[in-house]
Amino acid sequence: MGKLVVNKKLLNPQTAEAVIKLCPFGAISYENENLDISSACKMCKMCVRKGGGLIEFIDDIKEIDKSLWKGICVYADCVGNKIHRVTYELCGKAKELSKVTGHPIYAIMIGHNIKKNAEELLHYGVEKVFVYDDIAFSEFRIEPFTAAFCDFIDKIKPSSILVGATNLGRQLAPRVAARRRTGLTADCTVLEMKENTDLVQIRPAFGGNIMAQIITPNTRPQFCTARYKVFAEPKRDKTPHGEIVNMEVTPEMLVSAIDIIDSKNKPKDVDISEADIIVAVGRGASGESICESAKELADLLGGVVACTRPLVESNLFDAKHQIGLSGRTVKPKIIFCLGISGAVQFAAGMKSSDKIVAINSDASAPIFDVAHYCVVGDVNEIVPELIKKIKGDA
Repeated sequence: MGKLVVNKKLLNPQTAEAVIKLCPFGAISYENENLDISSACKMCKMCVRKGGGLIEFIDDIKEIDKSLWKGICVYADCVGNKIHRVTYELCGKAKELSKVTGHPIYAIMIGHNIKKNAEELLHYGVEKVFVYDDIAFSEFRIEPFTAAFCDFIDKIKPSSILVGATNLGRQLAPRVAARRRTGLTADCTVLEMKENTDLVQIRPAFGGNIMAQIITPNTRPQFCTARYKVFAEPKRDKTPHGEIVNMEVTPEMLVSAIDIIDSKNKPKDVDISEADIIVAVGRGASGESICESAKELADLLGGVVACTRPLVESNLFDAKHQIGLSGRTVKPKIIFCLGISGAVQFAAGMKSSDKIVAINSDASAPIFDVAHYCVVGDVNEIVPELIKKIKGDA
């Protein structure tokens, strides 16, 4: 990281006024003969380039000895004494990444009575599972979990850490990364490894218009989160390989300002991420009749109905049915895309599906670039005929 420094020798009311006018974010102020740069600063460096030397940018990046940091670690999300399946997907990805650097594959697990869960990870290529087991970890509280995670980093020094973008992971990963003053890339869709152990974290940016490649070359460990169903889950090895390392839990780790009075399981609802068959409806098929047909088709096939963002914004569907960057990532065995143009934001959330059937009246629709079966035509005519065929009426 770099910082802006004021050259006191050049500071006077006139030079201060000039540089204040340069700042497009209003981040610079002058009071009591002091020039202050607030948190509104976006480091555009306009004041450095055109400020006549009053403000200088000092690069305080220090080279890190990357050889001291070894291992690709997966955070095993197992609150409720059940491993979230995104953990297995990340284990598979860690195995791929380790082939480039030869680094060992680790997992960190925090919870209570989790020995069986830890043993299960040894069936998925993890060489060492570092376990923090205490009754205080039976419920998620951010401070103890963070303290245990940081203790693991200090002692083991993993080079890269992969975290599932679950409700827990989205809270824990940024807090640990900030405490260790390192970078974190959220919702990665592609992960690659350089031979120098830099993790290339790729994710859509600027509304999905570009794919940003992000690296953390000057700090360790490297943090990233990935959504469920983005990576393939590896096959379970019948024979476990590796070892479980029980880590010491100290009283200092368990200090928390949070008291959990009660916890209740949330009622189960539709989870399109777990569906094997999905009928997705887009703006081109948003009429009342076609929505009913989509529901009928999904019921006949034993699937669920999903949608694109415009239909959520139109209050035709609940947000939990939305597929895409701002919705859910899905990987069904088959997905029907009805009247969906196939914008990057939507495609990023479903392009890993086993079979994609697209029906659209626009032959040049982007959805046909990712679809396995392409049907050009009016969904209002094609879907009812498809339903008849399934029912045996045609």
